[in-house]
Amino acid sequence: MTAPLLSLAQIRNRLALAARTVLRRHAPGRDGRCPVCRVPCCPAARTAEDLLAAIRRGPTAPRAAGSFEVLND
Repeated sequence: MTAPLLSLAQIRNRLALAARTVLRRHAPGRDGRCPVCRVPCCPAARTAEDLLAAIRRGPTAPRAAGSFEVLND
């Protein structure tokens, strides 16, 4: 059940729960491939891992308008 006004901590916790669920469902099988996507490098699992890593890093300082960060894989 979702309330219209959730605190930031509640939103963060729900996102983390959803990401952990995705990681459980998309965990590589014996052949090293995702059982849902059937690919070796599952994009859903990668996104969930990135989300959990961002949550662990915590809040960051706001960026200036128009600035961006290049992500290295």
